[in-house]
Amino acid sequence: MLYSISAFVLLLGITLLFAAGAVAGDLERPPTSEDPTLKDTVWLADLVEQAYSHNPSIQQARESWRATVENYRITTGYPDPQLMVTWFPEPIETRLGPQDWNAQISQMIPFPGKLSKAGELVAADARIARLKLDMAVKETLLAVRESYFELWYIRQAKTVTEHNARLLDHIRKISETAHADNRATLTDVVKAQSQSGQLQYDALLLEELEQTEMVRLNGLLNRPPESAVGELETPVLSPLSADVETIYGLAEANQEEILMAQVGVDKGDTKVSLARYQNLPDFKVGFFYAGIGDPDVPVQPRDAGRDAIGLQAGISIPLWFGRNNSRVNKAMAEKAMARAEKTVRVNAVRTKIRTLFFKARNAQRIVSLYETDLVPQAARSMEIAEVWYREGESSFTDFIETQSVWYNFQLALARAKADYGINLARLERMAGRYLTGDARISAEPAGKEQP
Repeated sequence: MLYSISAFVLLLGITLLFAAGAVAGDLERPPTSEDPTLKDTVWLADLVEQAYSHNPSIQQARESWRATVENYRITTGYPDPQLMVTWFPEPIETRLGPQDWNAQISQMIPFPGKLSKAGELVAADARIARLKLDMAVKETLLAVRESYFELWYIRQAKTVTEHNARLLDHIRKISETAHADNRATLTDVVKAQSQSGQLQYDALLLEELEQTEMVRLNGLLNRPPESAVGELETPVLSPLSADVETIYGLAEANQEEILMAQVGVDKGDTKVSLARYQNLPDFKVGFFYAGIGDPDVPVQPRDAGRDAIGLQAGISIPLWFGRNNSRVNKAMAEKAMARAEKTVRVNAVRTKIRTLFFKARNAQRIVSLYETDLVPQAARSMEIAEVWYREGESSFTDFIETQSVWYNFQLALARAKADYGINLARLERMAGRYLTGDARISAEPAGKEQP
């Protein structure tokens, strides 16, 4: 009976160990291509959510911030006390007896205010680490949005190419029939065949570009490189509803680089104060104990062999005034450097915003132009060219050229839509806010409620 119980306990323990290992493996296993949210129709929100949960750059920045936060207690804590024990191989004779050993323990006490100022520096570093975490999140999500629009464009271009390949095959058959009836020259047939070959090359190129972009997207999502990405939901491209001055204000309130520069300025003030505190003395207190043996004398004193006890107090002397002054001057120079750094970053952000604003508005105008005018006109022109060619009122070259223009216009429209989405995403990354939908967008920080 006892043997059976032991065997049952052993079997239960082994089962629990395997179960724990399986659970740990599931927790540590990266997402695979079998993720159901990316096999069918893929929404941009799904990609953003998965990148936030699994991207290693975000995880790295998050742990770096936690490490910086833990450094606060390390910096603001007192130095460790020191214990010193001395043993004398040849005891020192005293009136009360030989001193065989002594011990002392001491504690350094920084000048009041030093540790709090050092803690303010660490708190500033923690704020910077938090801003770096926010930056890593936003940069990763921006990269996901860029990859999403680029992959959507490539797939749109593939669809356009396949459609035009079928159309060109129809044109090629027309040219071959016309050549047989002496209504088209051999040059017309060769043009149709060369156009068909160009489309085949475009299709092959787009296939490779699609695979490359999918690997990039999977890397951002921490998925295996060759994982499948399902059909992308067509993005909704809302018009930009904020002017450039508003975006400037939003960027200065929300852009991490500018906020980190401001923290650097605040940190410069703290460094100057800490440098002045470091020129003040530190204190030291301690306790001394000496072990006294019995004296080897015929007549011993009444308190012979009594151990010695002492209290210690000390102070450091900041004597080297040149080093002390240089410490303060260095802190003031770093503070001025931080102010200049903030100005540099503000100017750089404004320049980048202006460039992105132009690109987004220009892409928006191109989308409107192609969608409402050029593509429909090219389609009508191609239909007319085919009718005229069949009726002998135009050449086959005109027919081919109108088809080529329609094809290029369709690609240009898809490219302009993707460019608008990408540049809008970059603008919203700079502003730290969505810039479409509500025309009453203001330059208040993101944390404040809008009216």
